[in-house]
Order: sequence, then C-alpha cells, then structure tokens
Amino acid sequence: MREQKKPRLGIALGSGSARGWSHIGVLRALEEAGIVPDVVSGTSIGALIGAAYASGRLEPLEAWVRQIDWWAIWRYMDFRRGGVEGERLMRELGERLQDAPIETLPKPFGAVATDLYTGREVWLQQGSLLEAVRASIALPGLFSPVKLQDNWLVDGGLVDPLPVSLCRALGADRVIAVNLNDDIVGKNFGGRGAKLIQPNPLLSRLSAGLQSLLKNGSDASEGSEAPEEAPGWFDVMAGAIHIMQDRITRARLAGDPPDVVLSPRLAELGLMDFDRAAETIAAGIECVNLHLPLLRNVLDLPQTAPESAPASTSEPGSASSDQ
Repeated sequence: MREQKKPRLGIALGSGSARGWSHIGVLRALEEAGIVPDVVSGTSIGALIGAAYASGRLEPLEAWVRQIDWWAIWRYMDFRRGGVEGERLMRELGERLQDAPIETLPKPFGAVATDLYTGREVWLQQGSLLEAVRASIALPGLFSPVKLQDNWLVDGGLVDPLPVSLCRALGADRVIAVNLNDDIVGKNFGGRGAKLIQPNPLLSRLSAGLQSLLKNGSDASEGSEAPEEAPGWFDVMAGAIHIMQDRITRARLAGDPPDVVLSPRLAELGLMDFDRAAETIAAGIECVNLHLPLLRNVLDLPQTAPESAPASTSEPGSASSDQ
C-alpha cells in the first residue's frame, strides 16, 4: 500500500490592527503544542506577523513589539500628504524581518492587498517581502498607499480580512484561521462603555487638531445649548472598520470555511493600542491552549495533555470548527 501523504497545514492570519500582536501568541502556543503550520497567509497586521513567522524572524519581532510604547510609535510616524508615509516604521521593521524575495522563504507565504482603483483583491506571493507587508498594512486614513507594478495598493482587510482562500491556493490542505474581529462590533462604543480606542498621546494630539479644525469652520452661535457629544473621529473610523471587516469576514468564511477558527478575546483593545503587546500576545496563547483538544481532534493529532498556559489577564478566546 502506498503511504498516505501528510496533509499540509496552513494558517491564515487576519487583520485587526493592534490586536494583531495576538497572532504572535497563537503561533508560539501552536508550536509549543507540536502544531507547526507549513503554509502562511496574512492580511494587514496578519501579513506582518506572517512574514516574520514564514521567514524565521518571529523572535526579534516579538522582542521589539514587547518593548514598544506610544512615544516610540509617534517617532516612527512620518506624516506627509495622504497619511503616514511609513518609511521610518518600515526601516524599523526591516531590521527585524530582513527583506528577501517571498519565493525564497522557508515557508510558502502570501499577503493580501487591495487595488485602490479597481477594488480588486491582490495576492502578493513574489518579490520583496517588506514591500508586500507595507502594501498589506496600508490602512486608508492612516498609511499612504503603496505603488507596486503600476498599481496603487492599500490594506488587504478591505477585501479579505481573513485570507483562507489564499492559504489554500498556497498549498494548504487544512487551514487554521485566526479571526481578530469576532467580538468587536458594538463593544466599547460611545455611551455603552469605555471608548473604542483607549486614550494615548498620539491619538490625543491628532484628535485635538482635527476637532479644532472642524470647530473653526462651524457657524454655531454662541450661547446655544451644547449638543450631545458625538463620537470622536477615531471612534468613528475604528467603528466603521470593525463593522466592515466583521461583515466581510463572515461572508468570506461562509464561502470558504477553514477547518478551525481561533478567535482570541480582544474586544477591550482599541485600533491603535500597539503598546499593549504583552497582554495581547497572552490572549493568543490562552486561546490556543484553551482549545487544544478541538485542534487535535480536527487535525487528527494525538490527544496529549497541553502545556500549562502562561498567566494572562485576558478573557479566554473562542474557537469553532466546520467539521
């Protein structure tokens, strides 16, 4: 009898801005349990973490994000026309990732971006690793678009926040998808709870400047009754992104369901809370360790006892299976 070929395991890392640090915890916990993906796909922040993992550079990236604070983020932001140019940030990332042709990486890897003018989904599977990451994370309103091969590209989360289809196209027989947007719509918005985005120096400066500009152009009469305070600009932007990505993710998963969906509990993290890496990574670790029996069952792996998970202040994550 011919020996049965071992199925290739893929992992699809979804978009989610600062919540994407939890991908690091997910990958760490999976490897600790002996579950090692052969194929990697990513969108937006998932493309960044996926690029580091596929190139064997996850450790230096993790060390960097664990020590980052908001003043460091501010220093990396080089504001120009159209948003943040991203050159300083990419130089910092380049020191950790080390640019290389995607086709030469130890693991097959692909990133998703969006063609700004056609709305077409673009799969970046060849060429510069750093350019692919930069295009995939180009969130409109924050990062400026990236020009690649005569096309202007923006964040891949606009068309495919959880790239399961790309993962299968790269050769994965079974796919673990990490969804960062499962529990965020309607949480922590306006008067229903804490603000979507926690206060921090960068957002305070940007929001104050924008609000001042809008007030200077208003014709509200003095002495009139103050209207109810509207959600801030970043609240609105984050809420819109959350709604869009949640709805697109649901539709895409219905058409091409993965074998397992892992959903770390990250509702308390705002769009730009990049300085909360330790707790975000811990949430990813906790989600995997909580659902190891499910993962082993679906992936036909031995049901060995999982390692004890590191302490975490995050709420346990959720997981689902389509088998």
